[in-house]
Amino acid sequence: MSALRSPLTALLLVSTVAALSACSAGGAATAETDEGLTPVTFVLDWTPNTNHTGIYIAQEKGYFADHGLDVTIIQPPEDGAEALVGAGKAEFGVSFQETVTQARAQDVPIVSIAAVIAHNTSGFASPVDRGITEPAQYEDHTYGGWGSPIEAAILDALVEADGGDPAQVKNINIGSTSVLQAFRRDIDLGWVFEGWDVPLATAQGTELNVQLVRDYDEALDYYTPVLIANESLIAEDPETVQAFVDAARAGYEDAIADPDAAAQTLLDAVPDLDADQVRASQTYLAAEYQSDSPVWGHQREEVWASFTAWLTEHEIIEPGFDYAAAYTNQFAEGASAGSSEK
Repeated sequence: MSALRSPLTALLLVSTVAALSACSAGGAATAETDEGLTPVTFVLDWTPNTNHTGIYIAQEKGYFADHGLDVTIIQPPEDGAEALVGAGKAEFGVSFQETVTQARAQDVPIVSIAAVIAHNTSGFASPVDRGITEPAQYEDHTYGGWGSPIEAAILDALVEADGGDPAQVKNINIGSTSVLQAFRRDIDLGWVFEGWDVPLATAQGTELNVQLVRDYDEALDYYTPVLIANESLIAEDPETVQAFVDAARAGYEDAIADPDAAAQTLLDAVPDLDADQVRASQTYLAAEYQSDSPVWGHQREEVWASFTAWLTEHEIIEPGFDYAAAYTNQFAEGASAGSSEK
């Protein structure tokens, strides 16, 4: 898992959505199953990991069924969950605030319906033997990433704000190679999720220094990841969206309350995952999923406003982006919100 999935061009995303939309059945979920459940499809953003644990708990414990849903979890296509959800070929998916913003800027009709994690837990990491402890020290080192304009802009901004020269940081594209593998090969720096990549590195005997981007600019404390739905589904079938978010919330609240049991649920669903990494990650995320939010999934207006301003300032998006239409708290604060005592 990486903090920034390898990006496709906006043109490819838009063309894919257009092609899929041509054969889409529309916004509302499909007819009920024989058990009286509404079938919906949920698209991951990456291989299964602890960002998704609440979904697997809701599936395993029957929370989705209790809310009238028959949920199928699928891996993302090459162009991501956004293409399927935007075209109405899947009801729900996992995305990121920056990706939702760029997609909507190209008229892809997706909306963030819940923040999976309340704060941005991603940042730049390096093996401790590189001696890098602050962004200014990235100078004369090699960063390995995925070629995203946002990625490069954030890297440059942090280095410059810390008194360094971004031009002195070598930035190479490592493609699908994992950051931890690339550390052993040809890079000094990579982008990681603190709660996923760091435990794996530790298990592999590599200690990392990490600079979380949120610690250097409040505007970079954006939501990554988020759950998304199509605008048409929200307008035409809000009951299904509410049911999905309520069940997901119950799953994530369980993960917060009992990270050990949550880790086992994910390991049972995906046995190939590293058990030590998953358990360490669940312990870390138990304090991060909701953190200081009033309920799990809540999205703060100031986060969307400030990151939109940052993206505009750095010419990632055009001025005038309507961030208020890109997210909603209607469902995170809906029927079952606040029901937990946690």
